[in-house]
Amino acid sequence: MTNEEIDLRALAALPEDQAVELLLTCCSSPAWARAVAARRPFATLPELLATADRALAEISEEELDRALSGHPRIGATPDNPSSAREQAGVADATDDIRAALAAWNRAYEAEFGHVYLVCATGRTASELLDILMSRLHNDYRTERGIVREELTKINRIRLRRLIRDPAEAR
Repeated sequence: MTNEEIDLRALAALPEDQAVELLLTCCSSPAWARAVAARRPFATLPELLATADRALAEISEEELDRALSGHPRIGATPDNPSSAREQAGVADATDDIRAALAAWNRAYEAEFGHVYLVCATGRTASELLDILMSRLHNDYRTERGIVREELTKINRIRLRRLIRDPAEAR
C-alpha cells in the first residue's frame, strides 16, 4: 500500500489488512490502526477524524509508546516524508538552535522515557525549542496527556492529507 491519497469509498473497499497498513502510515500504533479500520465505512472525513480521535484516546500506554516510536526527534533528519513536511520549520534553523534542540531532546527523553512529540506543522525551530523546554516542567501524567493531544493533531493532519472526502469535492 502506498502513501498516495485515496477517498473514503476506496478506504472502505480495502481489505482489512490493507486498510490497517495504510492507516499505519499516519500513526504507528497497530491497535489504533485496527480500531479505525474496523469502524469503516465512514460517510465523511469529519466522521473518520472523530473515530480516529476516539481510537487514540482508547489505546493503552504501551500502544502510545508504539505510536511514538514512529516519530523522529524534533530537529533530527526525518526518515519519512510526513515527518519531513511537518518539521519543515526546522530545516532553516541555525546550528545553535539545532544543537539546543538535540540537547533538550536528550533531557526530555531522560525525564519522560520517550521522544518529545509536538505537532510541528507551521512552527519554527525556536518555537519548538521553547515548547520543549516548557514541557520539561510537567509531571509524567500531565506530559502523557499532552503527548496524546499532540498525536491527535498530527494524526488529523496526516489523515486529511491521505484521505479525500468526496463530499468536499462538490
